[in-house]
Amino acid sequence: MHGLDPQDLTETAMRSAPRASTQATNRPAGHPEVTTDRVGVLLINLGTPDGSDYWPMRRYLKEFLSDRRVIEAPPIIWQPILNGLILTTRPQRSGEAYAKIWRKETDESPLRYYTRLQAEALGERLSARHPHLRVAWGMRYGRPAIAAGIDELAAQGCRRILLAALYPQYSAATTATAYDKAFDHLKTMRWQPAVRTLPPYHDDPAYIDALAASVRAGLEEAEKAEGAPEMILCSFHGLPEENLTKGDPYHCFCQKTGRMLQEALGWPEDRFMTVFQSRFGPKEWLKPYADVTVEDVAKRGVKRLAMLSPGFASDCVETLEEIDIGLRETFEEHGGQHFRYIPCLNDGEAGLTLLERLVERELGGWL
Repeated sequence: MHGLDPQDLTETAMRSAPRASTQATNRPAGHPEVTTDRVGVLLINLGTPDGSDYWPMRRYLKEFLSDRRVIEAPPIIWQPILNGLILTTRPQRSGEAYAKIWRKETDESPLRYYTRLQAEALGERLSARHPHLRVAWGMRYGRPAIAAGIDELAAQGCRRILLAALYPQYSAATTATAYDKAFDHLKTMRWQPAVRTLPPYHDDPAYIDALAASVRAGLEEAEKAEGAPEMILCSFHGLPEENLTKGDPYHCFCQKTGRMLQEALGWPEDRFMTVFQSRFGPKEWLKPYADVTVEDVAKRGVKRLAMLSPGFASDCVETLEEIDIGLRETFEEHGGQHFRYIPCLNDGEAGLTLLERLVERELGGWL
């Protein structure tokens, strides 16, 4: 302490005192309460119905299939079709699929269940190092809505918000529409927070490492139970083929993720394929088709098959019902014997560590 003037120490302490304290003591009488500036993270996922019955499914499908980013046909043509045949018949069929995988213990879909757990766990992890950080979550379709998540963070004093759409591979029909919805709500706010958006992370080393770790764990379990799989199918949600020609990078991003994962695993190229699932309607969709490929490999004599769907951050109806139930049946009906579905990253350690790294990177300068 030699050579330091006590007055210098006092002035230094005053300069380093929290700004919020100065604001609190200098506000005029009757001034509204001022919340402490915080940083928020909003995890955004696709969406979910509130239940598997007809009306919850109809509400969800109407919102989803009315999105111009999803269905690009002119509304004057599409809306009569949607509100006529599709919303009359599809809610029941989709509801039956959801009912097979519905989490009855919490009365919610798997997508909502895992997204909620991801947000809660991420919030606990990050707040331990950054006490002024808050995490919320929202859905592009259904509840909780993106607008509700933004309002929740704003109410907690978050003046800076990272919008984190959980889509590793960018597409206008997923990432862009999620941010569209967030920006629509921001346009209604008198006092907007500063915002950033999480970019695609399809080739991020941390993402590839997390996927590779999950696949290795799945392959080890398979080898102990029924023998090592002979082939791995890496399945992504499909899109109409015309989206690629219009400039959407999704197909290229999926292919790159698949190639990097195959290389990280050291898996032979002729025993690893990237495929696309969930097509509907008369248009050509991105190929190769998952269902056709599963049938083909079974007919060619593959007896042990593993599948994963790394385009989803959380397991959902497309993975648990379409793949683990539907494509499993397809494989077994055509001669396959052992089908191994490798779950999404969900709220596992590898997945949470990935989210933590992505979020802290994108919040550089704000933390």
